[in-house]
Amino acid sequence: MKKAGKYIKEFALRGIIAMGFGPIVLSVVYGILGLLNVVNTISVFDMVKGIVAITALAFLAGGITVVFQIEEIGLSTAITIHGVVLYICYAIVYLVNDWLAEGAIPFLVFTAIFVVGYLLVWIVIYLITKNSTDKLNKSIKI
Repeated sequence: MKKAGKYIKEFALRGIIAMGFGPIVLSVVYGILGLLNVVNTISVFDMVKGIVAITALAFLAGGITVVFQIEEIGLSTAITIHGVVLYICYAIVYLVNDWLAEGAIPFLVFTAIFVVGYLLVWIVIYLITKNSTDKLNKSIKI
């Protein structure tokens, strides 16, 4: 139980730190929508809904990284949990804010973009880590 409390505190701390980036991301999204003439004006309600949703998303996205600290579950399980939680959170935020058009095709496109983006991030992380590890191993052998 002591470990669970530690992870909950870490989740909350990471989430609170990430929350500051939520409104910035929302500003970029609304800025792009404005530049593309998708949205010209936004009601106060929609703006508040967007700010609350994206701040909650940032909290959850930041907090869920705590799964990588839980040694008992292993890296592949942590990556799976992280990816599934992020996907669900992003999908809910996009649907609540009407950022996805209705229908199966837009949702499938959203899903494909998320999965490809998530995989690309992990491929980059893997390559960077492998490169650093290889350099470290070479320096040790010399």
